[in-house]
Amino acid sequence: MDELQIAEKWKSEGRKLAIATVIETWGSAPRPTGSHLVIDSDGNFEGSVSGGCVEGSVITEALDVIEDGKSRILKFGVADEKAWEVGLSCGGKIRILVETID
Repeated sequence: MDELQIAEKWKSEGRKLAIATVIETWGSAPRPTGSHLVIDSDGNFEGSVSGGCVEGSVITEALDVIEDGKSRILKFGVADEKAWEVGLSCGGKIRILVETID
């Protein structure tokens, strides 16, 4: 079952959800554009947007998106101090859209 099918299943169970999607990559990015991570309001997740490098940070932001309903675009790259903190040291850059699923 892919991430979108999981999102559909979780939504049918009444869970509040957000989906994170890789919308742009540069250089040696860990996952391709279009990769998804589905997160519910309890912090359960399926999929990957970075092969594990920034998932923790993305999940934290997704919980905020579920709470306030405001989409966000997250940027991670080797030049960002935050990227090093969360583990994106592959030399690439990624942008991730996090939005609720209604």
